[in-house]
Amino acid sequence: MIEHLLFYVNGKEVIERHAEPDWTLLWYLRNKLRLTGSKLGCGEGGCGACTVMISRCIDRESGKLEHRTINACLAPLCSVDGCHVITVEGLGSVNKSNIHPIQSRLTELFGSQCGFCTPGMIMSLYGTITTAKTPQPTMQDIEEALDGNLCRCTGYRPILDAVKTFASDTNKLPTSEPSATTSTTLDKFAPCIGAVIGLVVCESEQAAHKAANLVQIEYELLTPTILTIEDAIMHESYFGNEICLQQGDIDKSFADAEHKLEGTLMIGGQEHFYLEPNCCMVIPSMDDNEITMYLSTQSITAPQELTARALGRDISRIKCHNKRVGGAFGGKESRPIPLCIGIAVAAVKVGRPVRFNLDRHTDMSITGHRHPFKVEYKVGFTANGNLLALDLQLWSNGGCSLDFSVSIMEHAMLHLGNCYRFPNMRIRGRACKTHLPSNTALRGFGGPQAILACENIIEHIASYLKMDPFNIRQLNLFKEGDTTHYGQILEHWNVPRILNEIIISSDLVPRQKQVDEFNRTNIYRKRGISIIPTKFGIGFLLRFLNQAGALVHIYKDGSVLVSHGGIEMGQGLNTKMIAIAAEVLGCGVHRIRISETASDKVPNASTTGGSVSSDLNGMAVKHACEQLRERLNTLIIDNNAEIPWEDLVTQAYFSRLDLCAHGFHSTPNMFDYDLSQNRAQYNYFTQGAAVSEVELDALTGDWHILRVDILMDVGTSLNPYIDIGQIEGAFMQGVGLFTMEELIWGDHKQQKWIKPGFLFSRGPDTYKIPSFSDVPLDLRVSLLSESSNPRAIYSSKGIGEPPITLASSVFFALKQACMAYRKQQSFSDYFTLQSPATVERLRMACSDEFTNRACLTDHQNFQPRGSY
Repeated sequence: MIEHLLFYVNGKEVIERHAEPDWTLLWYLRNKLRLTGSKLGCGEGGCGACTVMISRCIDRESGKLEHRTINACLAPLCSVDGCHVITVEGLGSVNKSNIHPIQSRLTELFGSQCGFCTPGMIMSLYGTITTAKTPQPTMQDIEEALDGNLCRCTGYRPILDAVKTFASDTNKLPTSEPSATTSTTLDKFAPCIGAVIGLVVCESEQAAHKAANLVQIEYELLTPTILTIEDAIMHESYFGNEICLQQGDIDKSFADAEHKLEGTLMIGGQEHFYLEPNCCMVIPSMDDNEITMYLSTQSITAPQELTARALGRDISRIKCHNKRVGGAFGGKESRPIPLCIGIAVAAVKVGRPVRFNLDRHTDMSITGHRHPFKVEYKVGFTANGNLLALDLQLWSNGGCSLDFSVSIMEHAMLHLGNCYRFPNMRIRGRACKTHLPSNTALRGFGGPQAILACENIIEHIASYLKMDPFNIRQLNLFKEGDTTHYGQILEHWNVPRILNEIIISSDLVPRQKQVDEFNRTNIYRKRGISIIPTKFGIGFLLRFLNQAGALVHIYKDGSVLVSHGGIEMGQGLNTKMIAIAAEVLGCGVHRIRISETASDKVPNASTTGGSVSSDLNGMAVKHACEQLRERLNTLIIDNNAEIPWEDLVTQAYFSRLDLCAHGFHSTPNMFDYDLSQNRAQYNYFTQGAAVSEVELDALTGDWHILRVDILMDVGTSLNPYIDIGQIEGAFMQGVGLFTMEELIWGDHKQQKWIKPGFLFSRGPDTYKIPSFSDVPLDLRVSLLSESSNPRAIYSSKGIGEPPITLASSVFFALKQACMAYRKQQSFSDYFTLQSPATVERLRMACSDEFTNRACLTDHQNFQPRGSY
């Protein structure tokens, strides 16, 4: 007969000789042992606040133990006889200075507010880690373990942020930026084929390549293997919650609409294909713990900060330099940073300079691409083409880590609607998590996908109503003072004027008649012509990024050295900064030089992107030069006298004037965006329009661009030659995006001959970007005259990204050519053309007797499947 209970609590023996049958373990812990960390929340095992862990020996010979968590409010005290009970006090205590990592992590990530549920959360997580079959549980294991824990205050997100850090399948990059989530540790599971799992350091590049090739990596596919947007939707694999933007009464507007249409559009990804692959060199200094990094990234601040964190050093000890970059387009913003950190760690480890230069195949395999999109839409409109309602659902393929996927989805949602007013609109977006390398920023940042989707809806309506698409566009254009679906009032609205001018300058009306006549008289060659406007938001949505600094030195001989925080990537940034400095200082541009971008000259610089670098850095340079000019002006006695620049500087030196100035600029009147409140703001909009005419060979799907007219509103251009070059380059990159550039991934459905998750198109032999022969035979680019912009430097406008959206005019011109051929063949003229409009898709869209022979399914609607 047992006369007493014997058990252990937090390592201490407990003997209870007078136990009552109705005593619960929770009551005993709190009232007898005074261990009040475990809470009584519900008394019925539904809230988890009372969770503790018990351990018992299940095999005395082997000493094998069983661990499990229980609800102490339901467990009879007698049931723990012979067991070891661990409470939250047993894990760690502030008083004893032995905080457990779970406790500290939950505190650091703000996972506790009132704190009542916290002990139960901690014990549930501890129990999961202790009882996991693998050294680290998966995120699914942890989420299942926390199913029985409730919290009313936090909304769970900060708690999940904390518990994710203990999961084996969650990425852990040490960063202050919530978007950067690529793993820097060798985890049990590789998130994708192409994940960086290690670095080989050798004496020469050749030896390093040879050594790396000796490493054989074998992949075992996870179940389920999620490669496409469709896979992610099926398995509900997403980053974060659904984002929703809504204005008006969407349900009532659809009920009142005379006509309704629905459709689905797939938009493929795109490789950056910068000509200079990612590279980096790190030189360690053992004397003062300094690290010097020479980077090819779009930012020097993020690599500097994250390298400092990885090495456990102050940021000031990491000096980052960037002379120039051979193209970037968004691909050198976040993805190369883990590699740079690894090189820095290697350099410190071996005590010697270390460098890397990725080959093209490796670069394309691991650094991410533009996000593929799936768009489902429903639109309501009147018989004359007035837009009434738009309901959209967007999905993007974000790859294996978050990166900028949610930000890109938000940016896309803000650009849906383009230049048109939808009185009632609902847009929902999800970024999908898949087993592919993480996708990232690329010129346009979600804008091109959004504008293509919007214009596709306009084309669908026009086909349904048998109207000219341009008439639908013109009928629904925004007007000056209208408000966008996210609450921004349109000022300096020039799109109506741009369209009126380009219709005349491009001879659009007579050329449309010529296209119709050509199509009537030619059987297998068809032409199409399309006009597309654009409204592209300029400015970082995150308010704190809209800042820049500059440092300007004037030397005794009159030469000037300008330093700013932007990165010269071929966009002409340094040329514009020199022009601004020359204008303010009053000296020749030949006296001004920009050496490099360096973190010890301009700290905390924002990334170069978003088409805002000229605006931000230009204002900072202007501010610094204005200070210097003001000092120099104190030496001029006779305002009419012309003093040579060199003499003025010499006089200033001997007068002991400070010939160095720091400039700073932060964009005024900006606020932090909140899409849950339909609240967002761009600094301004760059606007434009393009007219494209194409000719299509219906038998082969081959095509060429006959003529393109582009009219852009760039305000008062700082340098028309640079701006026109940016317009042409962006437009051709857009042509590639919408027509020929296709990423091909192995999957279980279409490309079965490629290993699942393996990128086939890893170089110019398998991935085709536009070349000389693809340039329009007649390309005419003009800048809108007499335009101003009071919100940017010298009334200019950012131009790097907006023109890429105008290339959709080529896409829709090709679609019109296909429709002309289909109509001739007595097939339904309207069809959905997926992007990119490759030669294969165009040929199959030209339905005829040949496509009928080739297809076992409905050849009128067949589209070769892509990697979405």
